[in-house]
Amino acid sequence: MELVGRMLDGSIPYSIRGALQRTGLFGSRVSQDSKIDRLEEVPLFEGCTRRQLRAVARIADVLEVPAGTVLTKSGDPGEAFFLILDGRVRVEVSPRKRVRLGPGEFFGEMSLLDGGPRTATVAADTDVRMLVIARRDFSLLLSKVPDLMRNLLVVLVKRVRAAEQGANA
Repeated sequence: MELVGRMLDGSIPYSIRGALQRTGLFGSRVSQDSKIDRLEEVPLFEGCTRRQLRAVARIADVLEVPAGTVLTKSGDPGEAFFLILDGRVRVEVSPRKRVRLGPGEFFGEMSLLDGGPRTATVAADTDVRMLVIARRDFSLLLSKVPDLMRNLLVVLVKRVRAAEQGANA
């Protein structure tokens, strides 16, 4: 586990595919059909056809991590998009700004969209199972599923509005 933690905190370089491990935290392996069924439940993928969801499932790897694992660090380059299937994560934008995300929610899209560094540190609050899409696959996905870009923008706008309300409160 120390090796995975060091890869995730950036002290050991890795490719996202090389870092993925099936730890068995949630039992059995996730089938393609199961991935598609879960994707159908996620608002981000509303309007996607079964064929498009199959394409998403094909490029998404399953990552299972124990509670306490740091998944992204603020300032690091973004290499993947994460969609939470089970469990909860804590997103820390600043020492005073923390958000919790759970099943059906996602993170990591901003640095993949604009090429900038991660804007938050994300750590697993509980054992977490996620679908992970690597940077190169994420770009291809957006070109193949145009509705996904619109849905991403809607979520990003909601997050910006919530941040503005928090700043004004």
